[in-house]
Amino acid sequence: MKSTYRIISFWVMAVLFITAGSCTKTLNVQPTSVITTNSFWKTPNDAIGALNGMYMYLRNQADLNLFIWGEARSGDMEWGKTSGTLDYDFYYNNTLNSTNAGPSWIGLYTCINAANLIIKYVPKISFTSNTEKDDILAQAYTMRAFVYYVLVRTWGGVPLRTEPIEGYSSQMTEVAGSSPADVFQLIKSDLREAIGLFPDNTFPQGRNKWSKPGAEALQADVYLWTGKLLNGGKTDLDTALTACNEVGQADVSLLANYADLFKYANKGNKEVIMAVNYVAQEPGDANNYFYNMYSGPTSTTVDSSTNEIIGQTAGGVVWTIAQFVRDQFSLDDSRKNATFETIPYTSYFPPVVEKGRGTVINGVRYFTSDIVLYRYADVLLMKAEAENALGMDPSAEINMVRERAYGSNYPNHVFVSGNQEYNDSLILRERLLELTCEGKRWWDLIRFGKVFELNPSLQGKQGQNYLLLWPIPQTVLSLEPKVTQNPGW
Repeated sequence: MKSTYRIISFWVMAVLFITAGSCTKTLNVQPTSVITTNSFWKTPNDAIGALNGMYMYLRNQADLNLFIWGEARSGDMEWGKTSGTLDYDFYYNNTLNSTNAGPSWIGLYTCINAANLIIKYVPKISFTSNTEKDDILAQAYTMRAFVYYVLVRTWGGVPLRTEPIEGYSSQMTEVAGSSPADVFQLIKSDLREAIGLFPDNTFPQGRNKWSKPGAEALQADVYLWTGKLLNGGKTDLDTALTACNEVGQADVSLLANYADLFKYANKGNKEVIMAVNYVAQEPGDANNYFYNMYSGPTSTTVDSSTNEIIGQTAGGVVWTIAQFVRDQFSLDDSRKNATFETIPYTSYFPPVVEKGRGTVINGVRYFTSDIVLYRYADVLLMKAEAENALGMDPSAEINMVRERAYGSNYPNHVFVSGNQEYNDSLILRERLLELTCEGKRWWDLIRFGKVFELNPSLQGKQGQNYLLLWPIPQTVLSLEPKVTQNPGW
């Protein structure tokens, strides 16, 4: 797959070159390439190459950044205590500032630019089948919606770019931030366009590209957010519920064994709706974020049974799942041992995260588990959340998830519906147990209005709502003269 990605790599270089040119004259020269707009966007193979390039840019963000934005500040993580912090402490201690602001949005806009190029040029290409053309366009619209959804939740009002950057004028490259309402308007419009273009409800092989069920899962997520936080009310919640039901009509199901979800040999299983694909030993491919959550060399320091569980070591526990999160898993919850492994021995060693342990080839561990963006259990719990917000009984969906988690002990964990506040608290907790380390918790805490109550590092800071957004890095502000820092930062 990587070789097909290279066909469009010049576009990213051009984008970064143009953007950097806005702040220094020494770089303000026209980039050159043997590939031009006139020569590239001619055949279906060009479109497929551009599409693969777009997914490469998403993967660059999934390596670490999507987890940082979606979970690192949630309180789920703590220092691993066996190595340095890699400055991750700014996230789990919530001590960000404008200097140490976290990852920038540059890579996200690179992905958006790839989608914009597809949306602009693919309609002009002749295909043997318009179905293939429509599917490519649908994937680009869904990708743009997804990336803007990441952007608006992270930084609020961000620049809207719906045309590819192909020129060199400041009018094209310098854009002020739009209101969150305008960003969500584009997201929803793109999702409507995508869902209308996808030719059917099937998944691509590997389930690692956007599909109609993937777009519906994203739509459920988006409309839950706007329904609960942006005055979307019943109308948006109804849309979210309908989208969840549409996902359920696709070829999806809960796997019988929770641990099987994350096995390298079981990628693209029927619970996966959309994942970012990784392949061990692919040239130039790096480990993803699970590398810093797994055990370093331990063969001389732990008992043989633990060594057998861990297998070939690699990486290092730079950060791990926080103790108060680990304590919420009951002993009969099958998700516990499939999520983290406690290492017992005389000196303290932190638990290792099991979900993304990748695979071992010739004695080398590769942390190339797929990063799952949406899976069916997530959608079931979103459906329960929408139902509860609409005054409906969410028991069926919660109990489907619990039955798989507790197996023969499920009768001791049957969910019985109570009032909305009670149900919400248990849905949020169920999402924690089900989706730990999958990049969801920060967004969940915001959507349920529980950030300042349940995040230990933010307790006592109620009312400081600017903390719900991220500071914009100084590197971005220096390149985006029309963008201003988020208030409070």
